[in-house]
Amino acid sequence: MKIKKIMVPVDDSSYSFDAVQYSIDYAKSMECEILLIHCHKQFPTAIGEPFLQKAIDKILENANDVLAPYRDVYKENNVPFKELLLEEPAGKVISETAEIEGINLIIMGSRGKSDLAGLILGSTTHKVLHTAPCPVLVVR
Repeated sequence: MKIKKIMVPVDDSSYSFDAVQYSIDYAKSMECEILLIHCHKQFPTAIGEPFLQKAIDKILENANDVLAPYRDVYKENNVPFKELLLEEPAGKVISETAEIEGINLIIMGSRGKSDLAGLILGSTTHKVLHTAPCPVLVVR
């Protein structure tokens, strides 16, 4: 099977940075495109204007801050990529998006920001391993 599209879900953890580094090597050797995704926290639903828009703006600003260093790394390495911002829960939307986008491989960190999310393997990574429609490379 030829790998044409690799998904790389990221947060602001060192595990994500390591996954991005691996994805660069894969993308270059296989001449494929990266789909960089970040799952931001959910938008609030119980507040009104103008507070709702301020909350949404802050969430999107934080999400863009998370993606910025990864964008730079891909650009510096001349790796073609697209990006998506998605709402949590990450474990569910990563697998769904992989199927919709026709992803051939997911490369992700073994854990996310929270070391409490899972004892050995992060809970999001664990869920993606069990629900992804394609192979998953877990980087630790």
